[in-house]
Amino acid sequence: MSTLEFTSDQIGRENFAERAAAMLEAAEERARSRQHPKGRLTARERITRLLDPNTFHEINRFQGGDIDAGFLGSAVITGFGTIDERMVAVWAQDFSVQGGTLGQVEGEKIVRLIEQALTLRIPIISLLDSGGARIQEGVTALAEYGRIFKATSTASGVIPQISVILGPCAGGAVYGPALTDFIIMTKRSSYMFVTGPSVVKAATGEEISSEDLGGGDLHNTQSGVAHFLAEDEDDALEYARALMTYLPSNCQDSPPHYAFDPSCIPAAAARVGNLVPESAKQPYDMVSVVEALVDHGEFLEVQSLFAPSIVVGFACFEGRPVGIVANQPLHDAGTLDVNASEKAARFVQFCDAFGLPIVTLVDVPGYRPGSEQERAGIIRRGAKMITAYSSATVPLITVIIRKAYGGAYIVMGSKSLGADVNYSWPASEIAVMGSEGAVDILFRRELIKAGEDGKSIAEQRAKYQEEYAKQSVNPNLSLKKGELDALIEPSQTRSVICRSLSVLRTKQRECHSPRIHANAPL
Repeated sequence: MSTLEFTSDQIGRENFAERAAAMLEAAEERARSRQHPKGRLTARERITRLLDPNTFHEINRFQGGDIDAGFLGSAVITGFGTIDERMVAVWAQDFSVQGGTLGQVEGEKIVRLIEQALTLRIPIISLLDSGGARIQEGVTALAEYGRIFKATSTASGVIPQISVILGPCAGGAVYGPALTDFIIMTKRSSYMFVTGPSVVKAATGEEISSEDLGGGDLHNTQSGVAHFLAEDEDDALEYARALMTYLPSNCQDSPPHYAFDPSCIPAAAARVGNLVPESAKQPYDMVSVVEALVDHGEFLEVQSLFAPSIVVGFACFEGRPVGIVANQPLHDAGTLDVNASEKAARFVQFCDAFGLPIVTLVDVPGYRPGSEQERAGIIRRGAKMITAYSSATVPLITVIIRKAYGGAYIVMGSKSLGADVNYSWPASEIAVMGSEGAVDILFRRELIKAGEDGKSIAEQRAKYQEEYAKQSVNPNLSLKKGELDALIEPSQTRSVICRSLSVLRTKQRECHSPRIHANAPL
């Protein structure tokens, strides 16, 4: 604790402002001396860089401290401020005070802030840098984690919640951010793990570094726990600010709407068809397609390093934010696997909770085949995507870019799952399966007979594949059955999406089901 000496006349009420400022500066100087040598900002410096200048209003600054003795005692700073002039609640753990550990006072301050954010219906952003539970307080500290988890769960789906990991986050502390909507980590300086390297070694004998056990790279590329890997603290805080530009303040508020000049329609939108090869087997970058279609080419991708066969993120059409879900042919041909399914499902669920329309761009050959996926639970985990789309009540717009096969066609925002409008480019391939697999099933007897008659099985197979492709691998049946609303030229894609969003703007979202909640696969 930073302490200051005061004379008896200084302890008078009339000098409180001066004493408070002196205590704050002493605490901040102590924090700088501990954080700066490690290349890290202090808690208050982080808050300052996150929020608009001079807007932070701290609450409960002296809770847990000793005003008469002249020190601040809490390892967490809580308060309110603005981001782009919109009010947010923020709390930041102060590692310079008892390693940022959480005890009763810290728990009370955090829970109180979450409750106030709920009452005010404003987003809450947490900046985490902590050694975990305060061992000296035993079960009291653990109970405070439980109360934080409860408050965070109560706020889930009501107000956006963003967690920025800027140091260690260990033990029970990791479940607080895991319950929030987005987790941002930094390279080489933020860690998340349930048990640290020393505990792992004691329990299993395995020697492992903090980075390999729970660093930002691992949680962004392998576990999927985090949503963005920042270069440094400033990059992490800037990403949090960028997220806020697309999100409403609460589930009952409308997403922000930005002025859009019609003369600023991206020229690339008219040429988007040039970005997609004719051959269904040739890869291309779906992110480039998205950037060609959206306002100013600005696309804020989420979880770009995890499950890369599917792309999710935020963008705007005519100044209105949307969520985008799209297959990525650059990775595993854009197939769906367990990780891609969960990534897309959680994102769709978030967009639906906060009233963001969802635009789905489809180019999917199917689910990734193999015993590995079956053992990983593709049936259970893939079903999450079905639940997310079928229960979504926001406007749903789907465009099939090149192909959509089998069960993957269904789950990628099909009309049968509740999409409002579905379009397709004219040359798209839509079928139960590709011609190669279909011919071996549909013409199995003919191929066997051809072999018995001495004919070339390869030639016969090619002939049947051509016939099947002409008759079945096209959008015609989908148009005929009403599963597609129209075929559109690639150059029309942006304008059709914009018109559809305009039409669907007044879509009613009431739920008339009597159930408490569905028992969706988890």
